[in-house]
Amino acid sequence: MWKRRSDPVLHIELRRWADLMLVAPLDANTLGKVASGICDNLLTCVLRAWDRSKPLLFCLAMNTAMWEHPLTAQQRDQLRVFGYTEIPCVAKTLVCGDQGMGAMAEVDTIVDRVREVMSQHRGCPKS
Repeated sequence: MWKRRSDPVLHIELRRWADLMLVAPLDANTLGKVASGICDNLLTCVLRAWDRSKPLLFCLAMNTAMWEHPLTAQQRDQLRVFGYTEIPCVAKTLVCGDQGMGAMAEVDTIVDRVREVMSQHRGCPKS
């Protein structure tokens, strides 16, 4: 809790501290909040305050029915307009038992993409 004007604000301190932000998984609820500018928890506050000169990657994960809803495409597009990078979801058997699109990308895929983006952004080695 803040006591004085100069006290640290957690979501601002986190945005300053991080070189890259990865949101994995990004569910349909949080996708909607971020695309709409809602910031009602720590994650969405950090995202709203994010320094857009730094990379932000997101990995969607949701049920196929939610994935196929027209709002999902609109909200994904909005995140791209913000300059965020999507790591595409994949089709497979989901936790609920349904088969289809909406599963989060595999961890190795995510790690590889983060390394690639960091090396492009800061000249860091890939390994």
